[in-house]
Amino acid sequence: MSDKNVFVVGLDELNRKRLEHLRGAENYRFHGVIEPSEVYDTEIFPIEDMLSRAETQLNEFHDSIDAIVGYMDFPVSTMLPLLCERFGTRSTSLESLLKCEHKYWSRCVQREVIGDYIPRFTAFDPFDSEALHKIGEEGLYFPFFVKPIKSSGSRLGFRIESPEDFEQAISRLCEDIGTISEPFNFVLDHAKLPDDVRAIDGGHCMAEEIIGGWQCTVEGYVFQGEVIPYGVVDSIRYPQVLSFFYYRYPSRLPDHIQEKMRELTRQVMKHIGYDNAAFNIEYFWDEVQDRIWLLEINTRIAQSHCDLFEKVDGVSHQQITVDLALGQLPDMPYRKGDFKVAAKFFYRVFFVDATISRVPTEEEIDTLEQAFPGTVITLQAEIGTRLSSLPEQDSYSFALAYIWMGADDDTSLEENYARLAEQLHFEFEEIIG
Repeated sequence: MSDKNVFVVGLDELNRKRLEHLRGAENYRFHGVIEPSEVYDTEIFPIEDMLSRAETQLNEFHDSIDAIVGYMDFPVSTMLPLLCERFGTRSTSLESLLKCEHKYWSRCVQREVIGDYIPRFTAFDPFDSEALHKIGEEGLYFPFFVKPIKSSGSRLGFRIESPEDFEQAISRLCEDIGTISEPFNFVLDHAKLPDDVRAIDGGHCMAEEIIGGWQCTVEGYVFQGEVIPYGVVDSIRYPQVLSFFYYRYPSRLPDHIQEKMRELTRQVMKHIGYDNAAFNIEYFWDEVQDRIWLLEINTRIAQSHCDLFEKVDGVSHQQITVDLALGQLPDMPYRKGDFKVAAKFFYRVFFVDATISRVPTEEEIDTLEQAFPGTVITLQAEIGTRLSSLPEQDSYSFALAYIWMGADDDTSLEENYARLAEQLHFEFEEIIG
């Protein structure tokens, strides 16, 4: 049997190592498409140029192109259906993907089948001077949340408590929304959209009722029309702030809540028509009201969860992405890993701003990884970096390192991280705050 050629948009070395551990990987050859630094850049999204260069690279390949995959959000997620269609490889349709990624269209489709589990919402034009009045006419009052129709991470998302907050948010949105609306509109131009959706293009925004509670992510896939939710990951925040502390797998949510989330997942993804691709859905469980909320749908596996599945189940859930792209039923093991629980921790500082004057050395990191078997540490900053220049940060803190760890129980996991964190030495100067 000849090797299968699998092309990965934005392939970096960390993920190449993960992919090489997949079941059947000895029969695959992985090739990178587009440099990782480009797809990690959240300031510009030259999707038309990236597609052109990806096509050129693929056209110059003189062997079979068996699969084209990715594991990142926009623009990679929206490039994949276009590339797959042009080269005859497997993917969900562009329209079904946009029913997840176009936030207004997604909410409209969700409302058709699970309306009791989504917040009130409306779309608005940030350049419309009557926008706030029109939002009120739709029954949304302070506080509410605003965000672009398409965004990357939590970029340009704002909690609105007053007219002054709204004015400040609108100022930022009008100034910066073009960086993502223009490339997203390029993608929309390739899709067959209903007229009411086409009228709400990438230059529009969403206003939504505030929701919250115990946050988690349901990872799933669709194979030949069958929706399979296969894992639930908890998202734990630092006390008193919105910053993520760690992701934990498997979830500790009550079994009946997890099962209801899986049921909702099957309903909405089947209704959307999503097929032969992976996805994940973020939910909240409001314990006080005993109410589940669907936050958003992502058209990919969560890259942050790869090591969690490898540690607990035995292989990264990139297995699912690759198997589906090759037209195969995913060969994903269950509870075959070395640990009973695993987490991705965010090592953070809560300064207003500072310059990094010292980071842990490679030798220090190697020592810590050996002291805590199975641990992987990746630094997100270097000496001389100004914290405020780090990409994809929240409003409360700066994540300086990601740390994946496994253990036999939750208590050991948190205790091991606390011991490790004490030995992870950064130093700062020019501290503000």
